[in-house]
Amino acid sequence: MENFSLILAIVVVTALAFDFTNGFHDTANAMATTISTGALKPKIAVAMSAALNLVGAFLSVEVANTISKGLVDESGIRPEVIFAALVGAILWNLATWLVGLPSSSSHALMGGLIGATVASAGTGAVHGDVLVTKVLLPAVAAPIVAGLAAMVATRFSYAIGKNADGEATRKGYRAGQIASAGLVSLAHGTNDAQKTMGIITLALIAGGSIAPGSNPPTWVILSAGLAIALGTYIGGWRIIRTMGKGLTDLQPQQGFAAQTSAATAILTSSHLGFSLSTTHVVSGSVMGAGLGRKGGVVRWSTATRMFVAWGLTLPAAALVGALAESVTDLGDWGTAVVAVFLVAASAAIWKVSRREVVDHTNVNDTDEPAGVVTTAIAAVTPPPAGTVADGLTATIPAQATAPATDAAVPPTAAV
Repeated sequence: MENFSLILAIVVVTALAFDFTNGFHDTANAMATTISTGALKPKIAVAMSAALNLVGAFLSVEVANTISKGLVDESGIRPEVIFAALVGAILWNLATWLVGLPSSSSHALMGGLIGATVASAGTGAVHGDVLVTKVLLPAVAAPIVAGLAAMVATRFSYAIGKNADGEATRKGYRAGQIASAGLVSLAHGTNDAQKTMGIITLALIAGGSIAPGSNPPTWVILSAGLAIALGTYIGGWRIIRTMGKGLTDLQPQQGFAAQTSAATAILTSSHLGFSLSTTHVVSGSVMGAGLGRKGGVVRWSTATRMFVAWGLTLPAAALVGALAESVTDLGDWGTAVVAVFLVAASAAIWKVSRREVVDHTNVNDTDEPAGVVTTAIAAVTPPPAGTVADGLTATIPAQATAPATDAAVPPTAAV
């Protein structure tokens, strides 16, 4: 019993460590557009997001119950299995953060849990209907719905404000952005913070500390909320850069439309108990907002890398979780080996990240190439009257003149 209590403590600490990585990995979801458009200064933005994440953690337990009661068979789960699942999720979060890709922390956690459960108890211990209806289908539908909503909202915003004073309009939308960013942060707390609550509750059930079917205890809700809030305040600046500047260049109208659409989708999903990827939703809404502005473009080179990461998240985390479970199944020494590997791998990733530091001072600097599609669209989009688009030149041929034997043909004028 004493040994088991140690294992359970390790699981809880590891779950909170995952929650911390979830916080800084997903800060971009709420604040990337607000920071990129200048509506809020970076440090103020992440502080606000952290506080609202903590508040959101107390608003609902529906998503937590989906994980602790619905996704896998509680009777076939040991604390070591959950520990292995968390190892897969944490390493995937850190790897994608290193390269600045906004992948899904939620799917990393789901993948790690599924892989570890299958390795421990077989495929029958995973509830396939819950996986499809509350994880996979929302993963596909939510970013599409949010993207379309953001595109329509962006076009509507520009349509109703086309005759308004430009500076007053920008100020108004910046204020709207701050409010909508707060709503996204609140929604993030109601969805992502609960995933860690669910995983800790599942560990407590597996360890016999609480009865099967129980809701998360108050201390679990508080600790999970604090962990994700602290991670959010640290700021995942690499991913904020990608979301705010790497996908598209946003104006305040677009930022407001993107955040409002994302918050609506996330809050609705949380109410229904869908374990939604807030990263997918916000990324979809940002791309939709980028396409909603006339002449706006999306950097599809960045988007393609994101799509690949999304597709790999579940299987990659599942594979790591399954391998970790195979080692922990060897006994206490196996669990110790996995724990040492997790710490060493995390430290190595952090050390590599120090070679090129991204923080609040340079988060809006990006050298992301436009890509072939974006360049082609920019080439055929007429510039505003009286200006010449960057990188383009117009050549005006000289007027025809009567032939003359002693006069030179006027040179071509370049504008």
